[in-house]
Amino acid sequence: MRGQDHSGVTAIVRTLLGAALAGSLVLVAGAIYAQGAPEIVPRLTGASPPMSEVPAPPLARPITDDKRVMRNYPEQPPVIPHSIDNYQLTLKTNRCLDCHRRQFTEGSGAPMISVTHFMDRDGQVLADVTPRRYFCTECHVQQTDAAPLVPNDFQDMIRVREQKP
Repeated sequence: MRGQDHSGVTAIVRTLLGAALAGSLVLVAGAIYAQGAPEIVPRLTGASPPMSEVPAPPLARPITDDKRVMRNYPEQPPVIPHSIDNYQLTLKTNRCLDCHRRQFTEGSGAPMISVTHFMDRDGQVLADVTPRRYFCTECHVQQTDAAPLVPNDFQDMIRVREQKP
């Protein structure tokens, strides 16, 4: 027996031991993760079981009083205080600009879009709306009478400052 080459058997034993060790590490890691795994979060629209078919809730009604609403924080995009049903927003047509473009605000009475909408990525001011700000509904949403999906106790910064002793 001495002097015989057992390197092939030794390599197989090492491989089997390594695989067993790796498998037990995976099991231990899985058990640790399972202890801190997140629970299934309940649906925002009801308590039906996950993956079940739930009818879509009715759409909220748009508020169309044309009143400007105070923003909750600096740089918040203003909400749209009128109906935008059937507004066309394509690469060639943007109905919002028919009233909010600088040259049309006097006739329409609509507020002019922000000067930031004319700046490109390098801060250069363009003559017209920059392509990256062309699709208004990427940032601006129509104001509706929808109830909040989750409780919200947000307070404006000024109110928080006033409450401090």
